[in-house]
Amino acid sequence: MKVAVLRFPGTNCEFDTQYAFEKLGHSTEIVWHEEVTLPKEIDLVVVPGGFSYGDYLRSGSIARFSPVMKAVIRFANEGGKVLGICNGFQILTEAGLLPGALKRNNNLHFISKHQTLCVVNNDNAFLNKCTQGEILNIPIAHADGNYYIDESGFKALEENNQILLRYCDAKGKPMVVNGSVTSIAGVCNASKNVFGLMPHPERALEAILGSEDGIRMLQGFEV
Repeated sequence: MKVAVLRFPGTNCEFDTQYAFEKLGHSTEIVWHEEVTLPKEIDLVVVPGGFSYGDYLRSGSIARFSPVMKAVIRFANEGGKVLGICNGFQILTEAGLLPGALKRNNNLHFISKHQTLCVVNNDNAFLNKCTQGEILNIPIAHADGNYYIDESGFKALEENNQILLRYCDAKGKPMVVNGSVTSIAGVCNASKNVFGLMPHPERALEAILGSEDGIRMLQGFEV
């Protein structure tokens, strides 16, 4: 599998993401935001975490206008797989590739810790190697992870199985972490080729660092 990893001014997780996919045996290429095309014959585009453009206006709102995003939108509209992690999730919502928006955490603080998540739907390319209802341990690190969507949008998410992950306790009960609507931690688009989540699966590949649960999440794209 060939993976393109985007880089914007302020991105800080591109090398973690590159390491993760190369650890799984895939080739990667980091793509600067000023590029107007994506590498040829790629299987997946990853918009990694960080603070694109310093989050000075609103998280992801400036990066959304970078030249490379036109190519990403075209790639997604043609059925290509796209994964946005943390700031990448924010960018994908700003670009209109994912429904909803990310707001400031309800406690107004940056949150950085390991967090248990419940797999809500696994009938997609991202989580197909996980089981529905499974509890994963994945790090989170964000200040603007409060996922919001209006009532009609939320209804569509539920009907189309677009809710991927929810924050939960160790027994799988949904819990409030940042104020997200019904504790949502990740969603996909209706076509199930664009995925976004606030937690960092690329930081959960080594048992010595607290979790290897990110491996199966990223391996889902291999199918």
